[in-house]
Amino acid sequence: MKIAISGKGGTGKTTLAALLARTFAGEGRPVIAVDADPDANLASALGLPRGEWPEPISQMRDLIYERTGAKGGYGTFFKLNPDVRDLPDKFSRTVHGVRLLTLGGVAKGGGGCICPESALLKALVTHLLLRPGEVVILDMEAGIEHLGRATAQTVAMMIIVVEPGQQSMQTARSIRKLAEEIHIPRLGVVINKLPPGMDPEPLARHLAGLPVLGTLSLDPQIAQADLEGRSPFTGRVPQASEVRTIIDAIISQTGEEAAG
Repeated sequence: MKIAISGKGGTGKTTLAALLARTFAGEGRPVIAVDADPDANLASALGLPRGEWPEPISQMRDLIYERTGAKGGYGTFFKLNPDVRDLPDKFSRTVHGVRLLTLGGVAKGGGGCICPESALLKALVTHLLLRPGEVVILDMEAGIEHLGRATAQTVAMMIIVVEPGQQSMQTARSIRKLAEEIHIPRLGVVINKLPPGMDPEPLARHLAGLPVLGTLSLDPQIAQADLEGRSPFTGRVPQASEVRTIIDAIISQTGEEAAG
């Protein structure tokens, strides 16, 4: 079960990534959560103390140059498929049964980045997505920076997190276009921060046919935790029944057994 999560900033995609990862881990599944958003805060959402946060791999210059062969930095030849097999074990941190890796961002110039950092991160994501027997949760930025055409089809589903509001819906439609261009096989939507009594059906009609996997109710405790930069978990998984509904929808649509 390999899941990529994307959405407009502030919609709660990192919260959903943490909820899914903690739920799968609580069911005894091996879980790797990958923070692939340059504005990394999945460690906080999972409850890892700040002093234990993993260093973003994109900032490990010596490692990048060693693995890619780009000893002279930019403007030199480097490997596009560096060896990354040992990196998940070396650089992940475990919190509540979830192994966390932080990728970090890649500084882009002009028309994008074909650089040692990008080559290493894409190779690492590909390795994780092709490795059997694990649940992989990718917390993406609004784009699909670390997914290439060769990798995308190994993702069981991309979940786009939206909240009530036109800007969020427009971002979802843009992400859908990008995802379809690289042939991600399945897309789904989670509507987050749904106020009490609001019917999600009118919102779903703005999603151009994207299937809605479930909803997450507006939870003041989660909002407060996010505002304070801390984990929403207090010995329990918030919104557990809603998260279970989302997982069941993922299993139903992908045909992959992810709980048991």
